[in-house]
Amino acid sequence: MARVPFYRLKNGLEIRRILNGMWQVSGSHGPINPNKASREMFKYFDAGLTSFDMADIYGPAEDIFGDFLEHLKAERGEESAGKVQALTKWVPQPGPVTREITKGRVRLAMKRMGVDKLDMLQFHWWDYSDNRYLDALTYLNELQVEGLIGEIALTNFDTQHLMEILKRGISISTNQVQYSIIDRRPEVKMVELCQAHGIKLLAYGTLGGGLISDRYLNQKEPVRRSDLQTASLAKYKHMIDAWGSWELFQELLSNLSDVAQAHNCTIANVACRYILDKPEVAGIIIGCRFGVAGAEHIEENLKLLDLELTPEDIQKIEQTLSKGNDLFETTGDCGDEYR
Repeated sequence: MARVPFYRLKNGLEIRRILNGMWQVSGSHGPINPNKASREMFKYFDAGLTSFDMADIYGPAEDIFGDFLEHLKAERGEESAGKVQALTKWVPQPGPVTREITKGRVRLAMKRMGVDKLDMLQFHWWDYSDNRYLDALTYLNELQVEGLIGEIALTNFDTQHLMEILKRGISISTNQVQYSIIDRRPEVKMVELCQAHGIKLLAYGTLGGGLISDRYLNQKEPVRRSDLQTASLAKYKHMIDAWGSWELFQELLSNLSDVAQAHNCTIANVACRYILDKPEVAGIIIGCRFGVAGAEHIEENLKLLDLELTPEDIQKIEQTLSKGNDLFETTGDCGDEYR
């Protein structure tokens, strides 16, 4: 378990630098058996992958985590629960936000997850023209003072609105954003602001939903719906299209493969290590399809911890990256693709 390093956030929460993403239990990646999923979580726990990332909109994710935690305590003892880190999200629909609504959401998450305090609550807001996100974060800050929340964080906020939140005196620990070898938008503006305020990034989409892997090297471009069977594949194929052609993407995969072979690892390992090495990144989130046969990559993912990319490796990769489009110009700042 000690093999997976921790990162300590500003309010003291220590998270693993590889986090288990639970978006895949939302239903958009196919049916999930909740009981089987919660049992599968033991494998990740035993491998030292003890940080789980979920959300209120990820279907039964919080309930599945709560079931896992209950069984973990029963089978391994109460102290085992202290070895797990649970990061959830509040993604409210546009509309009124009151202190009562905010506290009710926090209490509901605590009940579902079986905890008496949220390790981290990451807040997302769909519509910046409605500035009640500032009210919501103010209420969350009050609940943090009460001891119901450990770390207050954000999901998919852009640089401008993160700055507005900081001007309100609200302390933010992390911002969870899309960050990959292709999508390096955080480096344009976000990183500088985060560095100035001690905020770290949690990176998702690092493997492009699985497209940035050996599986797609030397493959024909997937264009039909049947070729892109999960929500992740469809989503990140759009990002690849915005970045460059399929031919250029194949050139990138080829270069990544050369680096991987030199280090006896995989394309996915190289892509993950590239982002994990960024000083502003506290951790990368790798999706887990709990309970789905053939979808478990625990040992493969752990290999990235032994990988050390050389300056020559980086240069080889970035020669191809420089040929792609600037996603900040075509797509906007972090999270703009959701608005």
